[in-house]
Amino acid sequence: MEMQTRYLGLALKNPLISSASPVNLDLDAARRCEDAGAAAIVMPSLFEEQILAESRELDHYLTHGTESYAEALSYFPARSDYRLGPERYLKTLRALKQSLAIPVIASLNGVSEGGWTAYARHLEEAGADAIELNVYFIPTDPRLSGREVEQIYVDVLSSVKATVKIPVAIKLSPFFSNMAEMAARLDAAGADGLVLFNRFYQPDLDLDELVVRPNILLSTPQAMRLPLRWIAILHGRLRANLAATSGIHTPIDCLSRC
Repeated sequence: MEMQTRYLGLALKNPLISSASPVNLDLDAARRCEDAGAAAIVMPSLFEEQILAESRELDHYLTHGTESYAEALSYFPARSDYRLGPERYLKTLRALKQSLAIPVIASLNGVSEGGWTAYARHLEEAGADAIELNVYFIPTDPRLSGREVEQIYVDVLSSVKATVKIPVAIKLSPFFSNMAEMAARLDAAGADGLVLFNRFYQPDLDLDELVVRPNILLSTPQAMRLPLRWIAILHGRLRANLAATSGIHTPIDCLSRC
């Protein structure tokens, strides 16, 4: 059976991609995915907060003690004080590109306009074949209109597209008043692909300790019905490629999406 396809302009041996997961940061695990037939892998997201935290930390150490004597070398931070999350991400990306024959798609997570989107260029320079924008945004301001929320997605996409030459996909949640219209807006803004859908992690209450705790619930096979429905609705109506994610538990689940 002929399984070759194209996604984000990339030639893939089949339509199966190992989606964003910490597994894809491990070189041995990524190679096993490739050996098992994965046509590409998506790295887990590098978060806006990580990039901004590194920038603020650097600014702190560059300005800390500026009124002190230059001879006071003890003002310099110990090497262990640095937390180079973004730098390690780039290092891992380069290692994956050297180890794998399949495309490696980097992932960026953020919602605000600003310098963090310029980091997409670093991902491109490190060898990423494409970038997946994981716009993970839960609006909590009752004064923020639905149209303003939608514009955030368009602005982030436009900012990254203006920064890089490699393909850019955007991973969405289904929570728009008109998903079809939103998909068309992102398509018009230059999205090379739409990944359907993101799943928001929801916290839980610990009644014994009276604190909020993270509680990650894995997907079920039923979760794939929503992306399949919207891919069927949008198919042939957009220039952008469509990818489904979530709910894959069996080989039958994979075949139903292909």
